[in-house]
Amino acid sequence: MKREMCELTVLCLVRRGNEILLQNRVKDDWKGYALPGGHVETGESIVDACIREMKEETGLTVSKLKLCGIKQFPVDKGRYIVFLFKTDSFEGQLCSSEEGGMEWVRVDELDAYATVSDLKELLEVMLWEDLNEFQYIVQGDDWIVNLR
Repeated sequence: MKREMCELTVLCLVRRGNEILLQNRVKDDWKGYALPGGHVETGESIVDACIREMKEETGLTVSKLKLCGIKQFPVDKGRYIVFLFKTDSFEGQLCSSEEGGMEWVRVDELDAYATVSDLKELLEVMLWEDLNEFQYIVQGDDWIVNLR
């Protein structure tokens, strides 16, 4: 049986009524308005990683996290796995980080923002009860989105 190396990360959809919290990311690898998150540290639980990353990037302490999907895609040495969480329970003072500025954005106004290219599909997986996986399948130079 061949084993695959995995890089583990988290993203979190924080909701406040009809608004979601987005980060205007400055890094070139995933630039634009995106959900905040980051890497899971060695030995850290997935949930604890989400709580820590949200505190670091947004200043908020999140709770009552619900795992609502997984995003995955191939990388040079294996697979990149993103655990997708959502919550509407948080406290603290919103702040930005070196990753980018934080903004509350109305869901019905998302089209007016320069979002990352796959935000729409990510939100579908995170909000629709019948979806739980976002997978990029690479065919030549094309990255095809597969939602299940």
